[in-house]
Amino acid sequence: MDNDTRRILADFDKRLERIDVSAPLGARRAWRFRAKSIPRILLTLAVAVVLPFIVLVRLGSWLYVRWSYPTWVALGLAAGITVVLLALYAGWISRALTGRARLVTVAKWVAVPLVAAYCGYALLYVADTNTKTPEVRSYYRSLHPVLRIALSTLILADDALVITDVARVPEDYERMGLPVRDRSHHYRQRDGYVHAADLRTIGRPTWRNWLIERYFRVMGFRTLRHVGTADHLHVGLGVPDAQFD
Repeated sequence: MDNDTRRILADFDKRLERIDVSAPLGARRAWRFRAKSIPRILLTLAVAVVLPFIVLVRLGSWLYVRWSYPTWVALGLAAGITVVLLALYAGWISRALTGRARLVTVAKWVAVPLVAAYCGYALLYVADTNTKTPEVRSYYRSLHPVLRIALSTLILADDALVITDVARVPEDYERMGLPVRDRSHHYRQRDGYVHAADLRTIGRPTWRNWLIERYFRVMGFRTLRHVGTADHLHVGLGVPDAQFD
């Protein structure tokens, strides 16, 4: 075998070595990159899904409690900002698929119907399984709208949640053997709505009760865990002109 042939074969062997070695390493690097990206992608998706609900509930309670906006103005502004957020989501998807954002179109035909349907559902309906008694369910619409939105949003994540009490009158405290409150969030307030609801905690995991309490506090509501007639979580709007009980 002459020298030229040896050089050609040696060069060929080196190229084979580079192919055999580099390709698996490249594949492994690509796999590792994709594996590392999965948690970030999942977290991004989770935030994108949860954020509109947070905006709707938190902004509604903030406008009503902190700035004393009228009930439906506060809720309407919160819903409007949520529509804008969903329109941005849908516009981004539309641009990725078609090359055009079409913000007005997606706002009109996607964002507005979604927010309107969800608010209508949350304000008007609560399942029998999420209320302790038919009487409690019948009083659901007497709750302040922002509180109803917050409860319905929580029920999406915890379908075993049970509302144990809503509206009361002074005689109810006497019947339960408790001191009569002069003012209570369970009474109808000056805006015509009840500002509090009691939630079941008995028979539920401690961590779940803790997370529910944190949720309401983050969303701008006041909470109180007490044992009046039975252990429960009291949740209400943080307005200062009523006794929180």
